Amino acid sequence: MAVDYSKLSILIVEDDNFTRGLIRKVLKEIGVRSILESSNGKDGLMEVVRTRPDIVFCDIHMAPMNGKQFLQGVRGIKVKDVDKTPVIFLTGDSDLSTVRFAKEHNVNGYLVKPISLAKLRDSIDAVVSSNVGMTQWLT
Repeated sequence: MAVDYSKLSILIVEDDNFTRGLIRKVLKEIGVRSILESSNGKDGLMEVVRTRPDIVFCDIHMAPMNGKQFLQGVRGIKVKDVDKTPVIFLTGDSDLSTVRFAKEHNVNGYLVKPISLAKLRDSIDAVVSSNVGMTQWLT
């Protein structure tokens, strides 16, 4: 079974324009067509509720709302199924306390920057194959 990336809607929550552009470019290279972007966690949380992306790639260190607060917001939201939105952290932070926080709050993946096409694709594949509700993206 392979993932049909062209059917996925992915939100990038990243405050650095260059990094956000790089992630967008890599997602396009693997075939993702629907790519949404937010430059901070607060806007990203509103975008998740508004557009219901299939997967969110989120930086941790941002203001005014950082990635940890974003994840807590997604997991605590009272909108049907939005709290289950898969979130993958993209960060330069490999600190043990941050990794522990991510696990405790049910993050769906953790990628340490710099990202690569293979790492990004593998993280999407892992999320899709581990979520029963995402079988429509398998070919």
